[in-house]
Amino acid sequence: MSPVVDTLTLTAEDAIGLVERAEISPSELHAAYLEAIGERDEELHSYLRTVDEAAGDGIPVALKDIISTRGVETTAGSRILAGYVPVFDATVAARCKAAGLTLLGKTNTDEFAMGSSTENSAYGPSHNPWNPDLVPGGSGGGTAAAVSAGLAPWGLGSDTGGSIKQPSALCGNVGLRPTYGTVSRYGVVAFASSLDQVGPVAKTVRDVALLYRIIAGRDPADSTTVEL
Repeated sequence: MSPVVDTLTLTAEDAIGLVERAEISPSELHAAYLEAIGERDEELHSYLRTVDEAAGDGIPVALKDIISTRGVETTAGSRILAGYVPVFDATVAARCKAAGLTLLGKTNTDEFAMGSSTENSAYGPSHNPWNPDLVPGGSGGGTAAAVSAGLAPWGLGSDTGGSIKQPSALCGNVGLRPTYGTVSRYGVVAFASSLDQVGPVAKTVRDVALLYRIIAGRDPADSTTVEL
């Protein structure tokens, strides 16, 4: 029998501790989040698609659907890209994989990240977990709503003019737009590539710092990145 996990209150740091102490396996934790998504996400629509199998030895992560994921459909919230399955991972997705994080799924976004409410997704709007009659912000409202609702321990968004910071504020969690150049943009569907930055969304500042540590650093595939 799988352990009972309260994903709503679980921080990423707590989840890491559970796995490290072997109190729960990565696959059991992944399954617990999928169960929570199945129970709660019909109302919130924070995910566009989920991944059934845990391919890693760490905790789950949700990725905004502008981040290319090998073998997993990536649409940028647009029907123009419906059915597009990348043959490569974005650098940030590859670094999450290398750290053992298991991909939970791809989160909803305003189409091509152009919006501030996640109402402009071609697949329908996301809703705020505190009050589903309200918007979760955007364009990364799917990731922010998923984290606040306990449907992911943490996730990645992208920020051009506020698309991490604003939905995190509206959903009551912590989001960081990193300093430009500290995180690779390779494999990320661009809104304005001279401004875009991928960054972490989580329940706590410590969780954000832990995920930022995983994704940051020089990338030969992105000439704007710097050594930290």
